[in-house]
Amino acid sequence: MTSRAVSGPGSATGEGLAASAALLARASAVIPGGVNSPVRAFRAVGGTPRFMASGRGAWLTDVDGNRYVDLICSWGPMILGHADPDVLRAVEETAARGFSFGTPSENEVALAEEIVDRIEPVDQVRLVNSGTEATMSAIRLARGYTQRDVIVKFSGCYHGHVDALLASAGSGVATFALPDSAGVPRSSAAETIVLPYNDLAAVEAAFAERGSEIAAVITEAAPGNMGVVPPAPGFTEGLRRVTREHGALLISDEVMTGFRCSRSGFYGVEGPYAAGPADLFTFGKVMGGGFPTAAFGGRAEVMALLAPGGPVYQAGTLSGNPVASAAGLATLRGCTDDVYARLDAAARAIADAASEALTAASVPHTVQWAGSMFSIFFREGPVRNYDEAKGQDVDAFRRFFHAMLDRGVHLPPSSFEAWFVSAAHDDDAVAHVLAALPHAARAAATPD
Repeated sequence: MTSRAVSGPGSATGEGLAASAALLARASAVIPGGVNSPVRAFRAVGGTPRFMASGRGAWLTDVDGNRYVDLICSWGPMILGHADPDVLRAVEETAARGFSFGTPSENEVALAEEIVDRIEPVDQVRLVNSGTEATMSAIRLARGYTQRDVIVKFSGCYHGHVDALLASAGSGVATFALPDSAGVPRSSAAETIVLPYNDLAAVEAAFAERGSEIAAVITEAAPGNMGVVPPAPGFTEGLRRVTREHGALLISDEVMTGFRCSRSGFYGVEGPYAAGPADLFTFGKVMGGGFPTAAFGGRAEVMALLAPGGPVYQAGTLSGNPVASAAGLATLRGCTDDVYARLDAAARAIADAASEALTAASVPHTVQWAGSMFSIFFREGPVRNYDEAKGQDVDAFRRFFHAMLDRGVHLPPSSFEAWFVSAAHDDDAVAHVLAALPHAARAAATPD
């Protein structure tokens, strides 16, 4: 796609944003905060969130006619770009035959087969509607399998808005957690232990104290919700060893990394492991191609406990929806080796240029990776856990974000998120991003 200049300034002060501002006012009257997912509100960066009217390839167009190179990609799913012709064709052909039946259909079988074929440790999957449903169901299944209640998670890892997983760390290494959101009962959070990420000694200490109570450890395969913080060498292997020693399950959350980092997700980047794979995996985003579908799966022995064959209940009216399944199947089939090579090349070009610009402007920063996913932390040195991620200069990011937005590049509106590219990020789109970086770096270096 040929690069064109943004048709309006899109400035953070509101010029050229009349339609977005009007829609935000309308939305705020009928939707809490004016948005249906909090990060979209721009609270972390300030200014007016852009209401998008359309997307094509690597580009978004807002309701005011401003165009942006998209480095959010719907938080990961648009791996082939917006309105990919093959995905669009699959959706149109399927929708013409009916939107939803409330019965089994062939598309859901084909999508499940594609997932199982790509992830060697996964024998069976159950399709659901969101990443939150996938992690919630995997937790229930782990508790049913082990006949235990306690879950271990890591600070900074996000697994959806499940009550037991919206928890913050207690006062000790193996102390039960406290609610991290209003509306989460203490009883739900009290079934969760929150530990520092990449700290295997803390995991071993928690199991030494409470191992007989722990049903599962859940971890993002490579966290992307505190920015990209990959597991330290041996950390995933250690989780597998400790959980197996104590009869607990290991759940690998690949909602973000699944089929994005490689054909087999982050498991394809880091695995296989000498100690063996996780027992359960969760998937979402890319596997739906922008439609609301997700999945959890794992060993047949564990999955056999799900209803109707077993005692662990899980259901969903729209689970396996034929249109969403068609979009996901077309997306996964489109994720060829050439696509992954294009993602790697585009991501590397953008990240390297951003680092060069920030270095030239004397802005402290570090770049971290999980496949083609990356984050730029506005601080010196590696980031290994959430406490270190929180040590970055969020004001510098805010200035950088708006300078990029003003020049037609839409970054994730938070310094604690991953950047995403698509196969549609061609040379013109990448060049548009690179042209915006020097000014944005200078803005980041200049306090308000």
